[in-house]
Formats: sequence, structure tokens, C-alpha cells
Amino acid sequence: MTARDGTRQLPRTPLLDWSSFAGPRRLAGVPSIDDMAASCLTTSGRAAIYLALLQLRLDPGSLVLVPTYHCPTMVAPVILAGLRVAYFGIGATGLPQLGTIADATAAHAKAMLVSHYFGHPRSLAEVRQWCDARQIALIEDCAHCYFGSAGERPVGAWGDFATASLSKFFPVPEGGVLASASRPIVAPKLTPQGLRVELKSWTDVLESAVTYGRLAGVGWVLARIFAIKNRINRSRAAAAQDESTAPPNMMLACDMGRITRRPASTAVVLKRLLPHGRIITRRRSNYAVYAQYFRQVDGAYPLYPEAAADAVPYVFPLWVDDADRVYQNLRSLALPVFRWDRIWPDTPLLAGDVGPSWSRHVLQLLCHQDLSDADVTRTAVATLALLSAERRPTGSGTG
Repeated sequence: MTARDGTRQLPRTPLLDWSSFAGPRRLAGVPSIDDMAASCLTTSGRAAIYLALLQLRLDPGSLVLVPTYHCPTMVAPVILAGLRVAYFGIGATGLPQLGTIADATAAHAKAMLVSHYFGHPRSLAEVRQWCDARQIALIEDCAHCYFGSAGERPVGAWGDFATASLSKFFPVPEGGVLASASRPIVAPKLTPQGLRVELKSWTDVLESAVTYGRLAGVGWVLARIFAIKNRINRSRAAAAQDESTAPPNMMLACDMGRITRRPASTAVVLKRLLPHGRIITRRRSNYAVYAQYFRQVDGAYPLYPEAAADAVPYVFPLWVDDADRVYQNLRSLALPVFRWDRIWPDTPLLAGDVGPSWSRHVLQLLCHQDLSDADVTRTAVATLALLSAERRPTGSGTG
């Protein structure tokens, strides 16, 4: 698979390979969501948020506090659960700015969704105390932090419930976790996926692997099978007519249709089989490579130049002044970079809140375990070249 410039395209998600089974099962001193006293698997992180809200048994129309810096899939579950959303600002550390929550709003709030951004978990001691004083349930969003410690506690242990995403850390097409360190989880009534979805799930895992050159020894056989499948699918797609002319809908884009289904067996099996050691060490190593390249750069700076010793990064967050131009160029090169630039339409502007500026200026450079040092270097060098082009005077040729 190649990008528009002819170079090899880099994977945006973890991949299944023989190396996925290598390394220690656990790393000493590195907790994970799996350590929670109670847990159940879901189809996604958004499904876990939705099911966490149902566990709280809130009255219809109850108010839920959500950060201004968010992925739309953090807001959609609240609305789908028949609840109302109110927003709070965040500070430079990613922690809630509790002062942005009006007293009247806090008095009516029943739950609060707090995220650990980018794989840099923070102590939620102050947030926990604030919620307890107002009898507000705390949902700890660990979508970016499957592993690590959040200050004095393991990730996930601050919340009444914690939610996590498997697909961000494991080579699965989907999957999430609802967990709690302190409360029982009433087993949700989830419907089976069905044989067709199960087969597609395993096919997607294997096809992604062989597309990027993994599973040496059997990949060439699988590649031929998938080539035939894709030719059939392309011919069917060409014959089909899409009659939909409606503009994109935020709720529809969040794909909430299967949140009450059981997770596919890919998530169940691979989560159980794959060791954590390689996932943790490779992500930390890739983050360190990015950090070396962006120590001192004009027009950009890392939000967190170094990952904390107890963190297991999801991405390398980079503030870029001319983010629109740099991001679009990186996307055209099919490099593993994204940003949260789609926020819910009614998200307010709050004094002192960094959320809106992060949505535009913070690029998230992926550092998952199936990117090599060379892959990370290529992404970093391309970013630096674009930043350098920004500083180069117009018309400065050698003509």
C-alpha cells in the first residue's frame, strides 16, 4: 500500500503479526484497565460510555458534564442515553478547569466525564473530591490510557466507572471496556454479533496485517485471497447506486448503531492472548523518538516534551501554529497523524479554556507499537519539512 507520493503507507492502527505474541505478559509496576475489580467488554469505547451512563440509572434529561476538547463519540452516548450535556473547560495539563462550571450547572449535574488525554494520565484527586462533594458520578475516560498510573491510583481507579478502547492499543477492528474498581457492574443485555460480522472482524484483522506486510510466511496466500474478495466487492460497489444526498450528520457519523451488541470474538480472543510488554515498551520508545525531533522547533512545540515514567502514550501531541496547512499536507502523505477538529456544534467558548485551541492546533502523531523507529522518523521529518517550508520566504528560489 502506497501514499500519493509513492512512498509506503504507514499503518494508523496496531497490526497483528508474529511479534504481537512476543514479550512479557505484564511489565512490573505498570497497571492496566484489566486490573479493575469489575469489567465487561463492549464493541467500542463509545459503547462503554453509553453503558456506564445506563449503570448510573439517571433520570431522563439529567445533566452530564463533558470536556470542551472531545471526540464527538464522547458526546453522542450522552445524547443517545436521553441525557443533556453541559461543558467544562480544560487547562494545559488536560485536567478539568472546575472554575468554568457555574454553581447552578454543578448543582444540577449528575455525572461527569473526564478524559486522560494522549496517554498521559493525571491524578484526579481534586476532581474526585469535587464530584463527591456534589454527589456527581465520575466516569473516567481511559480511551487514550489503557495502561499506566494516574497519580496516586492506577488508570481507571478514580472513577465510579472507567471506559477504555481496545482498538487503540490492540490489533482489533473494534472493542471497548467498561470497568470499575469500586462498584459492581450489572451485566448489560447485549445481543450477539452474528456469524457474518464475526467473519468480517477476523477478515479485517488479517487483511490489515497482510496489507502492511505482516504475518510473513502466510501473508502471500492471504493476500491473494483478499485480492479476489476485493475485486468482487469493487464490482458490486460499482453496480450499486447511492441514493443518499443528505449532508453528514454528527450522530450518524459516530456510528452508535451497534453499541448494545456483544464485542466480536477478535476483541475477546486477542485481548486475552496478546502480552502487554511489547505494546508498552514500543509506545514509550516511539514517543521518545518524536521527542528528540521536536525538542526545539520554530512554529511548533510538544505539549509534553517527555512522557511521565508511569505513562504509556497513545499519541505524541504536537502544537502547530499553522496547523491547518501542516495537517492537510501530512494527511495527503497518508502519515499516521490526526486531530480532534470535529467538536459538537453547541460546544461553548469558555474563558481560559484551551479546548478550542487544541481542537485546531494540536496534531496527534500516532506512536503505536507497530510503527518502527524508521516510521516515526519519517513522520517527524515530514512534519519538520512542512514547518520549515512555512518559515521559508516566498519566492526564495535559486533561479
